[in-house]
Amino acid sequence: MPRDLAEVLKEVRRIQIVANRQVNDLLAGEYLSVFKGRGMEFDSVREYVPGDEIRSIDWNVTARTGVPYVKKFSEERELTVLMAVDISASGSFGSLRLSKMETAAEVAAVLMFSALKNHDKVGLVLFAEDVVKYIPPRKGRANVLRLIRDLLSMDSIKAPTNIPRALEFIGRVQRRKCVVFLMSDFLGPDCSQSLAIANQRHDVVAVTLSDPRERSLPDVGFLTLRDAETDEILELDTRHAKVRDLFAQAAARRDGQLSSWLRRAAVDRLDIRTDQSYSMSLQKFFHMRERRMR
Repeated sequence: MPRDLAEVLKEVRRIQIVANRQVNDLLAGEYLSVFKGRGMEFDSVREYVPGDEIRSIDWNVTARTGVPYVKKFSEERELTVLMAVDISASGSFGSLRLSKMETAAEVAAVLMFSALKNHDKVGLVLFAEDVVKYIPPRKGRANVLRLIRDLLSMDSIKAPTNIPRALEFIGRVQRRKCVVFLMSDFLGPDCSQSLAIANQRHDVVAVTLSDPRERSLPDVGFLTLRDAETDEILELDTRHAKVRDLFAQAAARRDGQLSSWLRRAAVDRLDIRTDQSYSMSLQKFFHMRERRMR
Protein backbone atom coordinates (compact mmCIF):
# COMPACT_ATOMS: atom_id res chain seq x y z
CA MET A 1 0.00 0.00 0.00
CA PRO A 2 1.30 3.49 -0.83
CA ARG A 3 2.26 5.54 2.21
CA ASP A 4 -0.11 8.19 3.55
CA LEU A 5 0.61 11.58 1.92
CA ALA A 6 0.68 13.47 5.23
CA GLU A 7 3.18 10.94 6.61
CA VAL A 8 5.37 11.28 3.51
CA LEU A 9 5.32 15.09 3.65
CA LYS A 10 6.24 15.01 7.33
CA GLU A 11 9.17 12.73 6.51
CA VAL A 12 10.22 15.01 3.62
CA ARG A 13 10.38 17.97 6.02
CA ARG A 14 12.41 15.96 8.54
CA ILE A 15 14.87 14.78 5.91
CA GLN A 16 15.13 18.30 4.47
CA ILE A 17 16.21 19.61 7.88
CA VAL A 18 18.68 16.74 8.42
CA ALA A 19 20.15 17.00 4.92
CA ASN A 20 20.53 20.78 5.01
CA ARG A 21 22.31 20.55 8.35
CA GLN A 22 24.71 17.93 6.97
CA VAL A 23 25.43 20.01 3.87
CA ASN A 24 25.93 23.29 5.76
CA ASP A 25 27.87 21.92 8.74
CA LEU A 26 29.93 19.09 7.27
CA LEU A 27 30.01 18.97 3.50
CA ALA A 28 30.15 22.63 2.44
CA GLY A 29 32.63 22.93 -0.41
CA GLU A 30 33.64 19.27 -0.46
CA TYR A 31 31.10 18.25 -3.09
CA LEU A 32 32.18 21.28 -5.15
CA SER A 33 35.88 20.46 -4.95
CA VAL A 34 35.36 16.81 -5.90
CA PHE A 35 32.77 17.02 -8.66
CA LYS A 36 32.60 20.59 -9.94
CA GLY A 37 34.18 21.52 -13.28
CA ARG A 38 35.71 18.11 -13.94
CA GLY A 39 34.34 17.69 -17.45
CA MET A 40 34.89 19.52 -20.73
CA GLU A 41 32.14 20.34 -23.19
CA PHE A 42 32.35 21.27 -26.87
CA ASP A 43 32.24 25.05 -27.42
CA SER A 44 33.05 25.87 -31.08
CA VAL A 45 35.57 25.35 -33.87
CA ARG A 46 38.32 27.59 -35.19
CA GLU A 47 40.96 27.36 -37.89
CA TYR A 48 44.00 25.28 -37.13
CA VAL A 49 47.22 27.15 -36.31
CA PRO A 50 50.69 25.58 -36.05
CA GLY A 51 51.21 24.11 -32.60
CA ASP A 52 47.59 23.00 -32.10
CA GLU A 53 47.05 19.44 -30.88
CA ILE A 54 46.41 17.27 -33.94
CA ARG A 55 43.96 15.13 -31.96
CA SER A 56 41.68 18.17 -31.58
CA ILE A 57 41.13 18.53 -35.35
CA ASP A 58 37.46 18.37 -36.33
CA TRP A 59 37.72 16.16 -39.39
CA ASN A 60 34.09 16.64 -40.44
CA VAL A 61 34.41 20.44 -40.65
CA THR A 62 37.85 20.11 -42.22
CA ALA A 63 36.47 17.82 -44.94
CA ARG A 64 33.58 20.21 -45.69
CA THR A 65 35.67 23.38 -45.87
CA GLY A 66 38.98 22.06 -47.18
CA VAL A 67 40.69 23.99 -44.37
CA PRO A 68 41.80 22.34 -41.12
CA TYR A 69 39.70 23.27 -38.09
CA VAL A 70 40.14 22.31 -34.45
CA LYS A 71 37.51 21.86 -31.75
CA LYS A 72 37.42 24.27 -28.82
CA PHE A 73 36.27 23.04 -25.43
CA SER A 74 35.26 24.86 -22.29
CA GLU A 75 35.09 23.62 -18.71
CA GLU A 76 31.62 22.57 -17.64
CA ARG A 77 30.26 24.92 -15.00
CA GLU A 78 27.36 22.74 -13.95
CA LEU A 79 26.85 19.04 -13.49
CA THR A 80 24.00 16.67 -14.07
CA VAL A 81 23.53 14.34 -11.12
CA LEU A 82 21.39 11.21 -11.32
CA MET A 83 20.29 9.24 -8.26
CA ALA A 84 19.69 5.62 -9.29
CA VAL A 85 18.07 3.91 -6.29
CA ASP A 86 17.38 0.18 -5.94
CA ILE A 87 13.89 -0.25 -4.43
CA SER A 88 13.81 -4.06 -4.43
CA ALA A 89 12.45 -5.65 -1.25
CA SER A 90 15.84 -6.47 0.28
CA GLY A 91 16.27 -2.74 0.93
CA SER A 92 13.41 -2.78 3.42
CA PHE A 93 15.53 -4.79 5.87
CA GLY A 94 16.89 -3.01 8.91
CA SER A 95 17.84 -4.16 12.41
CA LEU A 96 18.39 -0.65 13.79
CA ARG A 97 16.58 2.71 13.64
CA LEU A 98 16.61 2.94 9.84
CA SER A 99 16.32 0.29 7.14
CA LYS A 100 18.74 0.24 4.22
CA MET A 101 16.12 1.98 2.07
CA GLU A 102 15.46 4.70 4.66
CA THR A 103 19.19 5.26 5.04
CA ALA A 104 19.51 5.50 1.26
CA ALA A 105 16.80 8.18 1.21
CA GLU A 106 18.70 10.31 3.73
CA VAL A 107 22.03 9.90 1.92
CA ALA A 108 20.36 10.70 -1.41
CA ALA A 109 18.83 13.84 0.13
CA VAL A 110 22.23 15.04 1.38
CA LEU A 111 23.74 14.53 -2.07
CA MET A 112 20.77 16.24 -3.74
CA PHE A 113 21.02 19.31 -1.49
CA SER A 114 24.79 19.41 -2.11
CA ALA A 115 24.03 19.46 -5.85
CA LEU A 116 21.35 22.12 -5.30
CA LYS A 117 23.82 24.33 -3.42
CA ASN A 118 26.09 24.19 -6.46
CA HIS A 119 23.27 24.87 -8.97
CA ASP A 120 23.44 21.41 -10.54
CA LYS A 121 20.63 19.49 -12.19
CA VAL A 122 19.35 16.45 -10.29
CA GLY A 123 17.27 13.52 -11.57
CA LEU A 124 16.03 10.22 -10.18
CA VAL A 125 15.81 6.62 -11.38
CA LEU A 126 13.97 4.07 -9.23
CA PHE A 127 14.53 0.46 -10.21
CA ALA A 128 14.31 -3.16 -9.15
CA GLU A 129 14.09 -5.86 -11.83
CA ASP A 130 13.04 -3.08 -14.23
CA VAL A 131 13.11 0.71 -14.10
CA VAL A 132 9.99 1.74 -12.19
CA LYS A 133 10.22 5.52 -12.39
CA TYR A 134 12.39 8.12 -14.11
CA ILE A 135 12.37 11.85 -13.40
CA PRO A 136 14.67 13.77 -15.78
CA PRO A 137 17.32 16.03 -14.22
CA ARG A 138 16.23 19.58 -13.42
CA LYS A 139 17.43 22.45 -11.28
CA GLY A 140 15.88 24.01 -8.21
CA ARG A 141 14.74 23.36 -4.65
CA ALA A 142 11.20 22.41 -5.69
CA ASN A 143 12.64 19.68 -7.92
CA VAL A 144 14.82 18.27 -5.11
CA LEU A 145 11.88 18.21 -2.69
CA ARG A 146 9.76 16.43 -5.30
CA LEU A 147 12.48 13.80 -5.83
CA ILE A 148 12.73 13.16 -2.08
CA ARG A 149 8.93 12.90 -1.84
CA ASP A 150 8.75 10.43 -4.72
CA LEU A 151 11.59 8.37 -3.25
CA LEU A 152 9.89 8.19 0.16
CA SER A 153 6.41 7.42 -1.20
CA MET A 154 7.55 4.48 -3.36
CA ASP A 155 6.98 1.05 -1.80
CA SER A 156 9.67 -1.59 -2.14
CA ILE A 157 9.12 -4.15 -4.90
CA LYS A 158 9.24 -7.90 -4.42
CA ALA A 159 11.58 -8.60 -7.32
CA PRO A 160 15.29 -9.29 -7.84
CA THR A 161 17.63 -6.38 -8.52
CA ASN A 162 18.76 -5.95 -12.12
CA ILE A 163 21.56 -3.36 -12.10
CA PRO A 164 22.64 -3.94 -15.75
CA ARG A 165 19.10 -3.13 -16.94
CA ALA A 166 19.04 0.10 -14.90
CA LEU A 167 22.43 1.16 -16.28
CA GLU A 168 21.35 0.39 -19.85
CA PHE A 169 18.30 2.61 -19.31
CA ILE A 170 20.48 5.45 -18.01
CA GLY A 171 22.71 5.06 -21.06
CA ARG A 172 19.68 5.55 -23.33
CA VAL A 173 18.09 8.53 -21.59
CA GLN A 174 21.24 10.37 -20.47
CA ARG A 175 23.42 10.99 -23.49
CA ARG A 176 25.68 13.62 -21.92
CA LYS A 177 28.16 12.82 -19.16
CA CYS A 178 26.69 12.92 -15.67
CA VAL A 179 27.45 11.74 -12.14
CA VAL A 180 25.45 8.60 -11.32
CA PHE A 181 25.06 7.66 -7.66
CA LEU A 182 24.01 4.00 -7.89
CA MET A 183 22.44 3.11 -4.54
CA SER A 184 21.91 -0.60 -3.82
CA ASP A 185 22.83 -3.43 -1.47
CA PHE A 186 24.25 -5.18 -4.59
CA LEU A 187 22.86 -8.56 -3.49
CA GLY A 188 22.86 -9.99 -6.99
CA PRO A 189 25.05 -11.44 -9.72
CA ASP A 190 28.25 -9.92 -11.07
CA CYS A 191 27.45 -6.58 -12.72
CA SER A 192 31.04 -5.40 -13.24
CA GLN A 193 30.82 -5.39 -17.06
CA SER A 194 27.73 -3.15 -17.07
CA LEU A 195 29.34 -0.89 -14.48
CA ALA A 196 32.50 -0.58 -16.55
CA ILE A 197 30.53 0.31 -19.71
CA ALA A 198 28.45 2.93 -17.86
CA ASN A 199 31.55 4.35 -16.19
CA GLN A 200 33.18 5.00 -19.56
CA ARG A 201 30.51 7.58 -20.41
CA HIS A 202 29.49 8.72 -16.93
CA ASP A 203 31.09 9.11 -13.51
CA VAL A 204 29.49 6.19 -11.64
CA VAL A 205 29.69 5.99 -7.86
CA ALA A 206 28.50 2.77 -6.19
CA VAL A 207 26.72 3.61 -2.93
CA THR A 208 26.74 0.22 -1.18
CA LEU A 209 24.12 -0.24 1.56
CA SER A 210 24.36 -2.83 4.32
CA ASP A 211 23.02 -3.68 7.77
CA PRO A 212 25.11 -5.24 10.59
CA ARG A 213 22.80 -8.27 10.78
CA GLU A 214 23.79 -9.12 7.21
CA ARG A 215 27.40 -9.47 8.37
CA SER A 216 27.05 -11.28 11.70
CA LEU A 217 24.44 -13.12 13.76
CA PRO A 218 23.81 -12.75 17.49
CA ASP A 219 23.67 -15.74 19.81
CA VAL A 220 19.87 -15.83 20.26
CA GLY A 221 18.98 -19.48 19.63
CA PHE A 222 16.88 -20.55 16.66
CA LEU A 223 16.37 -17.92 13.95
CA THR A 224 14.09 -18.11 10.91
CA LEU A 225 15.35 -15.94 8.06
CA ARG A 226 13.20 -15.12 5.02
CA ASP A 227 14.51 -13.70 1.74
CA ALA A 228 12.38 -10.59 1.11
CA GLU A 229 12.56 -11.04 -2.66
CA THR A 230 12.20 -14.81 -3.10
CA ASP A 231 10.44 -15.85 0.15
CA GLU A 232 13.10 -18.53 0.62
CA ILE A 233 13.23 -19.65 4.27
CA LEU A 234 16.43 -20.46 6.15
CA GLU A 235 16.46 -21.73 9.75
CA LEU A 236 19.61 -21.39 11.83
CA ASP A 237 20.60 -22.31 15.37
CA THR A 238 22.72 -19.32 16.37
CA ARG A 239 23.77 -20.94 19.66
CA HIS A 240 26.55 -22.70 17.73
CA ALA A 241 29.67 -20.59 17.18
CA LYS A 242 30.38 -22.54 13.98
CA VAL A 243 27.05 -21.44 12.49
CA ARG A 244 27.77 -17.80 13.35
CA ASP A 245 31.31 -18.07 11.94
CA LEU A 246 30.11 -19.60 8.66
CA PHE A 247 27.50 -16.84 8.30
CA ALA A 248 30.15 -14.14 8.90
CA GLN A 249 32.57 -15.80 6.46
CA ALA A 250 29.90 -15.92 3.74
CA ALA A 251 29.15 -12.23 4.31
CA ALA A 252 32.86 -11.34 4.13
CA ARG A 253 33.19 -13.27 0.85
CA ARG A 254 30.21 -11.38 -0.62
CA ASP A 255 31.73 -8.05 0.36
CA GLY A 256 35.13 -9.02 -1.05
CA GLN A 257 33.46 -10.10 -4.26
CA LEU A 258 31.65 -6.78 -4.52
CA SER A 259 34.88 -4.85 -3.96
CA SER A 260 36.48 -6.92 -6.73
CA TRP A 261 33.63 -6.11 -9.14
CA LEU A 262 33.94 -2.39 -8.45
CA ARG A 263 37.74 -2.42 -8.86
CA ARG A 264 37.36 -4.28 -12.14
CA ALA A 265 34.93 -1.62 -13.37
CA ALA A 266 37.08 1.26 -11.98
CA VAL A 267 34.01 2.48 -10.05
CA ASP A 268 34.42 4.34 -6.75
CA ARG A 269 32.67 2.95 -3.69
CA LEU A 270 30.78 4.96 -1.08
CA ASP A 271 30.16 2.41 1.67
CA ILE A 272 27.07 3.20 3.77
CA ARG A 273 26.18 1.07 6.81
CA THR A 274 23.03 1.50 8.85
CA ASP A 275 25.05 1.16 12.10
CA GLN A 276 27.55 3.92 11.22
CA SER A 277 27.37 7.67 10.67
CA TYR A 278 26.75 8.25 6.97
CA SER A 279 28.02 11.83 7.29
CA MET A 280 31.43 10.46 8.23
CA SER A 281 31.26 7.99 5.34
CA LEU A 282 30.48 10.88 2.95
CA GLN A 283 33.36 12.96 4.26
CA LYS A 284 35.76 10.02 3.96
CA PHE A 285 34.57 9.43 0.39
CA PHE A 286 34.98 13.08 -0.63
CA HIS A 287 38.47 13.23 0.89
CA MET A 288 39.47 10.08 -0.98
CA ARG A 289 38.28 11.57 -4.29
CA GLU A 290 40.05 14.85 -3.57
CA ARG A 291 43.35 13.14 -2.77
CA ARG A 292 43.21 11.16 -5.97
CA MET A 293 42.48 14.26 -8.06
CA ARG A 294 45.58 15.95 -6.63
